[in-house]
Amino acid sequence: MRITAADLFIALAAQLASVQSFGILPARTTAFARSRVTQEEGHADKTALAASAGSLSCRPIGIGSAAPLTIITNSDLENVVETSDEWIKSRTGIGQRHVILQGETLRDLQIQAANNALEMAGVSAADIDVLICATSSADDMFGDAPSIAAQIGCSNNALAFDLTAACSGFLFATVTAGKFLSAPSTMSKKALVVGADALSRFVDWDDRNSCILFGDGAGAMVLESTTDGDHGLLGFSAHSNGHSYGDLNCGYRGEPRPVATPGEGTTLSSASYNKLSMNGKEVYKFATREVPTVIQEALDSAGMTVDQIDWLVLHQANIRIMETVANRLGMPMDKVITNLSEYGNTSAASIPLALDEAVRSGKVKKGDVLACAGFGAGLSWGAAILKWG
Repeated sequence: MRITAADLFIALAAQLASVQSFGILPARTTAFARSRVTQEEGHADKTALAASAGSLSCRPIGIGSAAPLTIITNSDLENVVETSDEWIKSRTGIGQRHVILQGETLRDLQIQAANNALEMAGVSAADIDVLICATSSADDMFGDAPSIAAQIGCSNNALAFDLTAACSGFLFATVTAGKFLSAPSTMSKKALVVGADALSRFVDWDDRNSCILFGDGAGAMVLESTTDGDHGLLGFSAHSNGHSYGDLNCGYRGEPRPVATPGEGTTLSSASYNKLSMNGKEVYKFATREVPTVIQEALDSAGMTVDQIDWLVLHQANIRIMETVANRLGMPMDKVITNLSEYGNTSAASIPLALDEAVRSGKVKKGDVLACAGFGAGLSWGAAILKWG
């Protein structure tokens, strides 16, 4: 089952609006509206979708990740395209990437990451009520989540579905899971959010501007509902603007498929996709412009300020983007969690991959406040303020 992020945010916002109308939640808890997004000089203002809210009654209690065993280093790519290790590192911060081979599956990585997160949380898969897989490259076009839920041992009553929002996917899925756990009279107590992608399948390996960037991987996080007021999802803000869709996409192509119907026959389309296409310059400008703003919006929703953030956990796209975002927020780079050099851009997996390493190494401790932000295709972007544990 595949549900888009836009579908969920619209439905959930409508649900909360209904709840607010009965006085159960204060009107300031959730905002959902069309907002004006100012583009670069020379472009007209565009109307984009936006959603934001204050704290949700849930908290993260476990994290896990998994990556393919096969590694392609920058030096390896010198034999593939015209590039060098120094050229790639100086422009992106990437040193290598993990990739799925022919015959391997993204689903297996998602299962491994999910089990690792459950183990850290001390939670049985049978206790998971909601499982959301954020991915744009599922093994099954109809969605991987239900089969993953079955494989790890979730109850037949668990709700499992995929959410497609590219590099913003894990952030959007986390907020969506939080909504399920926080809804009035909810029966859902625990959720498992998985972020995973295998974009090596869609990269043009003859294009040195894109093949150097992407790797494959999976990450997962367990959330539990809270009733004691000790919330762990303190605020969020999210946006999308389809007017910039062409700056980053992987569009349907299709191959002609003649079908011998009566008369002249019928030519249908046999499924196939173009290679991933990205306007790097525009994506860089978009990310460095919007990400600091959306983090500030999430902080505002949480009633917090930048100096209350312990760690900045950004989508691992490019070290220059992370440096610029940190600088515009007034945060030092030693507060930015990154493993970009090891994994490259793993799309929906990048935030949980980075956070998993930081938690297991002891860098992130219980009670630490994290500002997480995802951004990418759509174009879409969002931020959430989390308190770990």
